[in-house]
Amino acid sequence: MTNEQPETPTTPTLPNTPPPPTEPPAVPPAPARRPLRPITAGLIGLAAGAALVGSIWAITATSGSTPDTFTMEGNFALTEKAASDGDGGCEGSYDSGYDDISEGTSVTVYGAAGDVIATGELGNSELHGSGCIFDIAIDDVPKGEKFYKVEVAHRGTLQLTAEEAENGELTATLG
Repeated sequence: MTNEQPETPTTPTLPNTPPPPTEPPAVPPAPARRPLRPITAGLIGLAAGAALVGSIWAITATSGSTPDTFTMEGNFALTEKAASDGDGGCEGSYDSGYDDISEGTSVTVYGAAGDVIATGELGNSELHGSGCIFDIAIDDVPKGEKFYKVEVAHRGTLQLTAEEAENGELTATLG
């Protein structure tokens, strides 16, 4: 036997620096965006605003409950110096001091705090001798007041309890 050792295969020496990594493929740049024209931006803003307002209106219109109301009904009598109005009804005579009283004259309803809570007008009328009786029906009077005050044509107020007002017991006179 020989004392010779078999030859060791030689391996190539590695370089001190690793090879550079391969680069990913280049991504093409995004196309440049054109800014919106002012008219386009305005129309988009207008549409968005209208949609927002419409949505809010729809939500508030369908949510919650409406306050309870009633129709205050009764009559108003002008007890003197009334005359035919020529249309089958009546009114205060000309130069009588009551010539502001006729169908359509304003009727104001005040709440217990003194604030106006509903308005209406004198309705159909009927001549009775030298007097005139008017129907009153005021819609959407809010419930829940301790009492109500009613005024016809700035002629002073008449006070009713809540029960009287809601039961159609409004009866007022002038003259």
